[in-house]
Amino acid sequence: MKKLIQYIRPYIKMMSFGLTIKFIAALADLFIPSLLAKILDEAVSAGSRSQIFFWGGIMLVCAFAACGGNIGANRLAAKSAGRITHDIRRDLFKKISSLSCAQSDKFSIASLISRLTSDTYNVNQMLARMQRLGVRGPILLIGGIAITVTLDPVLTCVLLLMLPLIGIVVFSVTSRSVPVYNNVQKKLDILVRTIQENITGIRVIKALSKTEYETKRLHEAGRILSDEEQKAEQIMAVSNPSTTLILNIGLTLVVIVGAYRVNGGYTQPGTIIAFLSYFTIILNAMLGITRIFTTCSKGAASMKRINEVLDEKEDLLIQSPDYSDSNYHISFENVSFSYNKRENNLQNISFALKQGETLGIIGATGSGKSTIINLLMRFYDPDSGSVRINGQNVNSIPPGELYTKFGVVFQNDFIMGSAIRENIDYFRNLSDSEIERGAASAQAQEFISGFSDSYEHKVTERGMNLSGGQRQRLLLARAFAKKPEILILDDASSALDYATDAKLRHAIAENFSDTTKIISAQRISSIRHADLILVIEDGKIIGAGNHDYLVDNCDVYREINEAQMGDDYREG
Repeated sequence: MKKLIQYIRPYIKMMSFGLTIKFIAALADLFIPSLLAKILDEAVSAGSRSQIFFWGGIMLVCAFAACGGNIGANRLAAKSAGRITHDIRRDLFKKISSLSCAQSDKFSIASLISRLTSDTYNVNQMLARMQRLGVRGPILLIGGIAITVTLDPVLTCVLLLMLPLIGIVVFSVTSRSVPVYNNVQKKLDILVRTIQENITGIRVIKALSKTEYETKRLHEAGRILSDEEQKAEQIMAVSNPSTTLILNIGLTLVVIVGAYRVNGGYTQPGTIIAFLSYFTIILNAMLGITRIFTTCSKGAASMKRINEVLDEKEDLLIQSPDYSDSNYHISFENVSFSYNKRENNLQNISFALKQGETLGIIGATGSGKSTIINLLMRFYDPDSGSVRINGQNVNSIPPGELYTKFGVVFQNDFIMGSAIRENIDYFRNLSDSEIERGAASAQAQEFISGFSDSYEHKVTERGMNLSGGQRQRLLLARAFAKKPEILILDDASSALDYATDAKLRHAIAENFSDTTKIISAQRISSIRHADLILVIEDGKIIGAGNHDYLVDNCDVYREINEAQMGDDYREG
């Protein structure tokens, strides 16, 4: 909770002001039963209307002061809690954005989404309720007890006998609830992941007639979460009824003892009525404090999960400058890598490219093609070997400098629900000529001009109102627009027809002659003109050279070429 205090500190003045108002409002509430006793025992018995109206007027002032103060304090509580939560959510999102791919894999995307949404909401509720009830509850409880002592010490002793029992109940419930709520959030992660997978893959699910299966899978994830929530609620369900039972027993005892004391002449009826009012106030205060513990249990469990991300140490640190004399723009030197640190995904990968050359990578799914790209962009660090750009190890290049070198189209890239222009620009403040040049190179100009509003045409989320080929060309336009130093195309033309693919390759050769290009593809036609082609199988290079060399010397490449050559040769 130390980290939470750091977020609270900038809003101490606002919170202190709100808590002061809440304190005054609570005191106003406390005075009302005492004033009622004064009216009944003194003003009414004396038959003085002036005193009745005077003390009654003060009661009204106290009631309005309590009401207005509580409204103002509650608004300040909501405001400060909202701002603190905003700061936490902002820093959490920033931290998530800076996590390495390995760290994101460790937490899982679904869990990170859950921490950014559900967990921050629980913290918000904890902060708001602490301010609304954290002062009011104890003031009413302690103040109520203090005033009841002045009214009737004997009846107060009856009340005080009940409080330790309530404390035991609250402590027992709270200590058991925190780990249970932590489990609830973990099960929520699973549900979020299942929902995310289903929404993302809804078309595939429908196409394969697996709607019923996925519904059952979602139902199972929801059932498991519901079971955990029931366990938590079963624990918390003991709290309110138990405290209410204890306090009602106390209330009954107060009524019985009070009746004897009134009959004995030891106290006044108005005092008993006031005492019963205070007992109700104390009851509500105790229930409020119980609710605070319930909310704090959730909030503490959620803040712990948030802290796990915020405290995650950066694992891709910037290393000291590491240069080697090299005439190559990009080089891999005996690079090996494993995602799980047990089975090698890449083994002893070595190659080099000069400025403006093109590297083609081909291989079966899961062979390691995308892993090479991930290491070049330093989404992961290799287990051994080095990856260099212009002779400098990428682990010594700051991310802000490294990523500006690249123009990238990934296999599963994203499109915003925004205008075509904004999707191509992506907040880089590109000029109209750069955007249009990128679209022209990507062969996207034709379909963009077909829209009545051209570049202002609104694209839906994930580009669902575009065809697969249009989406790929839009993503290519984004990568081309800034004319990057290194262009990476990871299976970026799989949805294009052969004619468009040929035009695209021609545009790349013509407009990006000084750009070093890395093309990962399933089609030989997309890489056959590359200066260097790597054939990857099970993380190893089993063939390296240009197209003609590999046809003559690499069996796997030759088989792929023969399977595709009809289309390739017709395409020319």
